[in-house]
Amino acid sequence: MMNFGYSGIVGLLVLIGDVWAIINISQSAVSNEKKLIWIVAVLLLPVLGLILWYFLGPRGRGV
Repeated sequence: MMNFGYSGIVGLLVLIGDVWAIINISQSAVSNEKKLIWIVAVLLLPVLGLILWYFLGPRGRGV
């Protein structure tokens, strides 16, 4: 039986946040190079990359 504690829930929330960030990054209007840099940052640094993207990253299509 798998034992999910708080770490499992936190990991799942980080995963959901990262997927959400990657989708939003790919839909943004910035150049492909910037999209690639942000996606790599989110993938390599899941928590820090997500936080940085939230405050500094590209926004939706209309930007």
